[in-house]
Amino acid sequence: MADGPSLPERVAAALRAVPLPDGQGDVVSGGRVRDLEVGTDGSVTLTLRLQVGDAPRLAEDVRKAAAGVRGVRGVDLRVGGPGAGEGATGGAGAAGSGPAAAGGSRPRPTGRSLPVMGQGGGGHGRAGGRPDPHGAPPGSRPADQDRAAASRHPREAPALESVRHVIAVSSGKGGVGKSTVATNLAAAWAEMGHAVGLLDADVYGPDIPTMFGVHDRPRMADEQVIPLEAHGVKLMSIGFLVEEETPAIWRGPIIMGIVRQFLQQVRWGELDYLIVDLPPGTGDAQLSLVQLVQVRGGVFVTTPQDVALGGVLKGIKMFEKLEIPVVGLVENMSGFVCPDCGARHDIFGSGGGEKLAAAIDVPFLGAVPLGVAVREEGDRGLPTVLGRPESPEAEALRAVAEAVGERAEALAREADGS
Repeated sequence: MADGPSLPERVAAALRAVPLPDGQGDVVSGGRVRDLEVGTDGSVTLTLRLQVGDAPRLAEDVRKAAAGVRGVRGVDLRVGGPGAGEGATGGAGAAGSGPAAAGGSRPRPTGRSLPVMGQGGGGHGRAGGRPDPHGAPPGSRPADQDRAAASRHPREAPALESVRHVIAVSSGKGGVGKSTVATNLAAAWAEMGHAVGLLDADVYGPDIPTMFGVHDRPRMADEQVIPLEAHGVKLMSIGFLVEEETPAIWRGPIIMGIVRQFLQQVRWGELDYLIVDLPPGTGDAQLSLVQLVQVRGGVFVTTPQDVALGGVLKGIKMFEKLEIPVVGLVENMSGFVCPDCGARHDIFGSGGGEKLAAAIDVPFLGAVPLGVAVREEGDRGLPTVLGRPESPEAEALRAVAEAVGERAEALAREADGS
């Protein structure tokens, strides 16, 4: 009597039960599942190609489908866009494997969908054998590039071509105004005549589209993503690529893939500054950034109270441990001046950021008061330095931008040995 379906065949069958979001078939017949391999130990590896408009939950649905097959011990799921020129096979598995035979031949993905996520997509230009600047051998897949970067010390990270300063804006906790500072740094520098880009790496809570009032989809040209632009700043955010209400349920390797794609596959052009708005904390996005590209330094944002200061101190210590310069510390929401009576109220305390900077010997870049101008201009998609240029908040943010610029130039001179 013949045995039942093999494990590879059962995995392929489970994946064929996952429908595409548009209702046109399943992820296998639609060519979304690539490089499927099922090991004799029950390990499953595969690449899922996402397209613009796909919900991130599709990746989780695929992972659960494979993991739910009896005999599967683990699933390594890589996520990517429909990258052309990667050299991946058209079948779901390696030659001669069960899934390829079970799934049959499938057309390769067509069209010009934007590659938006993860380790499996966007190997544009590598198939021809050019050396990869991020340490992987010529012709390697993006997943191999990410693995090479993940094993590298940040001091060995390559510079980003045509960008003079990569500045990371970070915080120890959310809600302290990190994205507000990043937005106004970018707008202030652009107003000063600098060429500026802003990469929103806060994949869990991308606020940059709202703060710049931009909600269009980026387009592609010559296998590169063309960043959107507002107020003289080039912009890229995961918020341009997924629906606003869609939660980001992504593991570390996917985060590294997103950061890599936003660095390497976006046509930033010649820039004086590329600001990277990081998520709060000391997680995957921070480590991925400093391993993928040479960062000039980090700007840390805090509010005056102890709970925020403790978090930002951890972030600063992380950068110091990774040998990334600390540009300095910004104290946001530093005090509220009543517009009616003129009295100052230190709602979140006073001077905590400046005291911390002095205690750990990092530059204090300035204090930004709490006021309605930041909230009102942010809600209508206009940086405060442009929408309310005479407000105390705008004046403080412009002074921070000048201080960060001076500090960045000093760090560049130190790096050059001059």
